[in-house]
Amino acid sequence: MASHPTPAARAPRVHVIHPLVVRVTHWINAFAIVCMVMSGWAIYNASPMFPFSFPDWATLGGWLGGSIGWHFAAMWLLVANGVLYVSYGIGAGHFRRHFLPLHLRDVARDAVRAATFKLPHQPGVYNAVQRLLYLGVLLLGVLIVASGLSIWKPVQFFWLTDLFGGFDFARRVHFAAMAGIVAFVLVHLSLVLLVPSTLLPMFTGRAKTHDTISERKGQA
Repeated sequence: MASHPTPAARAPRVHVIHPLVVRVTHWINAFAIVCMVMSGWAIYNASPMFPFSFPDWATLGGWLGGSIGWHFAAMWLLVANGVLYVSYGIGAGHFRRHFLPLHLRDVARDAVRAATFKLPHQPGVYNAVQRLLYLGVLLLGVLIVASGLSIWKPVQFFWLTDLFGGFDFARRVHFAAMAGIVAFVLVHLSLVLLVPSTLLPMFTGRAKTHDTISERKGQA
């Protein structure tokens, strides 16, 4: 009697897991964030809030005026790119498919798995910890832009400055949001180092995934 593959049998297939819009906006965001952070550290050094400064090699701009120019140029790039990404994420269902649903129990479970290096990885599928981090950094992006505007134009955007509790506190909020984004980047890079196969698809958009034979028939 001839044997037949079971419905659970799996075969690797190459799929597009990162659309072009996601890839382009990802790398533009990476460039803009690096420029904003390094120029922001130079601006911070001109008037520190805390008893430390950032080393010169980690700053951008050369002098205060140059750093401010870099900072605002990168900010407008980040805002324009962010609007494009969020519009695509909502309109094309990218956020709904990849970031939702998000449950606390799933985050706790995947956090334990990640801490014990037992978290499975499937190309194109975000685990609960990744979903939380991506949603969190999107909110931090909104916070850092809003607090930055309140610092840049405290008279014109007085209502926004007041919302943050005044100019000085808005600076602290801006610094905290920056620290949160830097922490996200460090975690993101650490995960790439742990699973280096995730890097190439961010350039090509494609990766091998495993579909069941029944799924392949349904897609044919």
